[in-house]
Amino acid sequence: MGSILVIGSSNTDMVVKTSNFPTPGQTVLGGEFFMFPGGKGANQAVAAARLSKDDKDLSKTGSGVTFITKLGTDIFGDQSLAGFINSGIDCRYIMRDGEHPSGVALITVNERGENHIVVAPGANNSLMPADLDQAELAFLHADLVLMQLEIPIDTIVYAAEKANSMGKKIVLNPAPAQALPEALFATLFLFTPNETEAEYYTGINIHNEDSAREAAKILLSKGIRNVVITLGSKGAFFKSDNEEMMVSAPVVKAVDTTAAGDVFNGALCVALSESMPWKEALTWACRAAAFSVTCMGAQSSAPTKEELARLETLD
Repeated sequence: MGSILVIGSSNTDMVVKTSNFPTPGQTVLGGEFFMFPGGKGANQAVAAARLSKDDKDLSKTGSGVTFITKLGTDIFGDQSLAGFINSGIDCRYIMRDGEHPSGVALITVNERGENHIVVAPGANNSLMPADLDQAELAFLHADLVLMQLEIPIDTIVYAAEKANSMGKKIVLNPAPAQALPEALFATLFLFTPNETEAEYYTGINIHNEDSAREAAKILLSKGIRNVVITLGSKGAFFKSDNEEMMVSAPVVKAVDTTAAGDVFNGALCVALSESMPWKEALTWACRAAAFSVTCMGAQSSAPTKEELARLETLD
């Protein structure tokens, strides 16, 4: 397997289960409370690390996954770092910020497994372009660089320019969707929006394969080499200049959809680093995402290869 560099956010997720989401001004009594490590960058790094090894004890040998993030000097940061080490992630370039707290996310999950999320970024917002210069070796050794949009856009642009100048494959998961410099798109090997994010960047309301195709065409016209639009329980649509396909997702009983997209992205990067063809890689990533929604939590829902092989579906 090739080396994967993930650059992004780390949060602690505080989750409350409830029958229904409250309307504005309404208070509802929830059920169980959980606290999990999360953050899109961290979720994707952990998912990639777990899926890159067959060994259950990943910390023995490492995983070929390096993570760059910034944590506060608080208990949340300590717990997050311990989890990354236990997952076998290379943590040499994880930084600590004594002025800002670690990021947190407040999440409610209803009885259908849907979620509402509010994030307080904390130290994630202080991950600056200059910080990446301390991680030159991480860029040099990486084959794939995976990023999301929960850190400053200037940092993402700087990382993309650095990785592109070294000939690395850049994967951008544009979540949460926000305005991006047009020049950034031409540096991307792969762009992985969900339906809502793809609509944000293209203006196309995505409700079937045809509309996904139209949106993907617009994204490719920006200079992106490959586009994957994730479609939740329907699977994922892939398009490049030479190939396109719709890949279905396994049918499972959803418990919590938090981080399903992150697990998909981590899994897809592992598959590509192992030189899987697109169809096989996408099928594997859809299967990993399906596994994740059968479990509570973000990083805790990411499967190992062995767990993924045992996935039970409702097909």
